Amino acid sequence: MTKLTPFHVAVPVYDLEEARNFYRDILGCTEGRSSNHWTDFNMFGHQFVIHLKPKPAGYTGQHNSSVDGHEVPIPHYGVVLEWEAWHQLVDRLKSLEVKFLIEPGIRFEGQVGEQATLFFLDPSGNALEFKAFKNIGQLFAV
Repeated sequence: MTKLTPFHVAVPVYDLEEARNFYRDILGCTEGRSSNHWTDFNMFGHQFVIHLKPKPAGYTGQHNSSVDGHEVPIPHYGVVLEWEAWHQLVDRLKSLEVKFLIEPGIRFEGQVGEQATLFFLDPSGNALEFKAFKNIGQLFAV
């Protein structure tokens, strides 16, 4: 595997201040540069940016894809964490009473690619997934 560098992803939010509070106070991301229309965050070493965008007329919500018996929201964003960091995040989210779309658990148990995963929404309905592999070497295993 090549040396990983930070990713950059930008997502729309309907209320910039509400989203800033969520990413800073719930996820514990460090806030970086910002303007009246966007804010950068350090999300576990990656550049995650929220951009103010009004809610579109007729918005109906998420699309889903069936994965290992769960309806996974599409699109979704997140970070592959180290095993212990994932468990610490689970404890933090539970203590803050975050509502999970898919509860924290183990996916593909006993198979190649076994992973811990969870899903939840930010205040604008952006789906987030955080996962961890006990064996990070299986991240791209087939």
